[in-house]
Amino acid sequence: MSRLPIIAAAALLAIAAILLFLRKPGQGADVAIAVASNFDAPAKAIAAAFEKETGFTVSLSTGSTGKHYAQIKRGAPFDIFLAADTKRPELLEQEGFGIENTLIVYAMGRLVLWSPDSTAFTDGIQFLRENSFRYIALANPELAPYGSAAVEVLNSLGVSSESKWVRGENISQTFHFVKSEAADAGFVALSQVRSLNETEKGSQWIVPAERHPPIEQAAILLNDTPAAREFVSYLESAEAKAIIHNFGYDLP
Repeated sequence: MSRLPIIAAAALLAIAAILLFLRKPGQGADVAIAVASNFDAPAKAIAAAFEKETGFTVSLSTGSTGKHYAQIKRGAPFDIFLAADTKRPELLEQEGFGIENTLIVYAMGRLVLWSPDSTAFTDGIQFLRENSFRYIALANPELAPYGSAAVEVLNSLGVSSESKWVRGENISQTFHFVKSEAADAGFVALSQVRSLNETEKGSQWIVPAERHPPIEQAAILLNDTPAAREFVSYLESAEAKAIIHNFGYDLP
């Protein structure tokens, strides 16, 4: 039996695998956006308003800022990066992956210590300093700016026992750890707590901004298309700013 059909079939499978790898995230959408996990809910609201106003379609992919940065450097075909810091977008611009002079700060993140248990604490600082909790959740500080901000707060309060830290890969996983009671409380984004209904809001301490370096969240254009340009411009509109503010972010 000739091996030619087998070889041809293998070649077709290899081509199919390559095409699958090259497939654009959200293929068919006009704009593919990598979004920091903390900004998932407001990004969905902004995308819906943008689609209604412009007729363009948007595909969102959420994850940690550090992971998205690595994916973009490996060739992930996103059009825009909505990061949770300014460091990674600046690096992408310097390294030639981002379009020059398109970086904007679109939001200032707010950190909150949260527990779904309304009786967990009334004073966040006292709760942390007493150190009587089993576990405290925070995002991986190597990948997520909200995690590095949480470490700053814990260190400033003398709560440096890492054996009690439960690290999420990103702020979404961290939020899940707290909500599922895998941790007694955790540092999450204020926008996540704002998305809860009143019966779920539990105990919360909105961390004063001066207790950690500013969480400046920057966007950068990665692929210069009309739809992507228009979305970045829309981020600075009054409509988008109102959505961002309503989700618990300060405006730059």
